[in-house]
Amino acid sequence: MARTLILMRHGKSAYPAGVEDHERPLAPRGRREAALAGDWLRSTQPPIDAVRCSTATRTRETLTATGIDAPVRFESGIYEAGAEYLVELVGRTDPAVSTLLVLGHVPGMPWAAWDLAAVHDTDDALRLSRKFPTSALAVLRFTGGWDEVGPASGDLVTFHVPR
Repeated sequence: MARTLILMRHGKSAYPAGVEDHERPLAPRGRREAALAGDWLRSTQPPIDAVRCSTATRTRETLTATGIDAPVRFESGIYEAGAEYLVELVGRTDPAVSTLLVLGHVPGMPWAAWDLAAVHDTDDALRLSRKFPTSALAVLRFTGGWDEVGPASGDLVTFHVPR
């Protein structure tokens, strides 16, 4: 069974005075672009079966703004995760899940997308390598099970920046 992994960076956040980084909310632009990301996901991607989301306020608000209503597990480790942690997290996904959305932060999201992609010379891979803006989505497909996901094991099928 083919698997689809969608790695999404949170929407543009606000920087209110006295608010710790983990608790920063989305800015109005972040809510708008996250909603556009949700519309794009529903119109172009397979239905999302499960979500793994950072516990940070801006990621939780991004998920809400997308309108994605798949079962969610909030993972504190995504907040400061590198690619290795994210790949391990994906590898523990229930085999019944065919499409997984992981919502997190930079640098983890772009590093994981880059590490998982087998080919790095496509237009999408090159754009991803230069910048992974807020609300951006990297969509990767895998032919094996989640437990087989690893470096260079997926096809980066698209890199989308909702604007």
